[in-house]
Amino acid sequence: MDVVPEIRGTDLIIVADSWSSKATEILAAHPDLVIAAVPYQEASVVEILKAGIRFLGLAPRTLADIYTDIALISGSVGAGERGAKVIADMQEAIEDMRHQTSRLPTKRVFCEEWGKPVIASQPWVAELVQAAGGEFLGEPGKQCAAEEIAQLDPEVFIAAWCGAGNRVPLAKIASERGWSNTAAVRSSQIYCISDELLNTPAPTLLSGLRALASAIRPAIFGPRAGLHTVTQVPGKQIQR
Repeated sequence: MDVVPEIRGTDLIIVADSWSSKATEILAAHPDLVIAAVPYQEASVVEILKAGIRFLGLAPRTLADIYTDIALISGSVGAGERGAKVIADMQEAIEDMRHQTSRLPTKRVFCEEWGKPVIASQPWVAELVQAAGGEFLGEPGKQCAAEEIAQLDPEVFIAAWCGAGNRVPLAKIASERGWSNTAAVRSSQIYCISDELLNTPAPTLLSGLRALASAIRPAIFGPRAGLHTVTQVPGKQIQR
């Protein structure tokens, strides 16, 4: 409901996500079309296909993939024109942000989608970081070592852990990973961005983009909904 707030107060059935949902739950809803994005349960997909229900499986990586998927989904439900407008609005908003940040010095940004093990955020997040005025550190979507990130000395650290919302222990992980001397911690630019704003390949990414801009350039873009931070990290060296 965080991603699609319009369903609040309706009688629509909310099953689960693609990974934890069971075929029995999905089939009980009597769907005409099932749409899933990776990761999803292969066993559930098999049961859905056996039941003769149309299935659309998606695996986006880049913003271009997301635009294509929106076009596929909207076309599948007879809302092609609306889908085209959603895509155009997203592209326009991202380009507008890119224009706003184009003359600002870039900042080194590490953004992760999981913490144990450390996994860098997806390629589409790397594109949004760039549009928001940052240089994405590490290889998007790949596991990496905390020591490697410390050596890259990020100026901004962002955690958007899948399913964690704003409950990421920022101070604890920065201290335990030995990041207390990084530029990000010294300047208190360590943030959590709500999972659904960066990890959901949908128009909600625009809210994630604005949160990224606020994290990278807080003096310019100010606070944003979905962006959380801490000011004290054990072992932190204060910048003077």
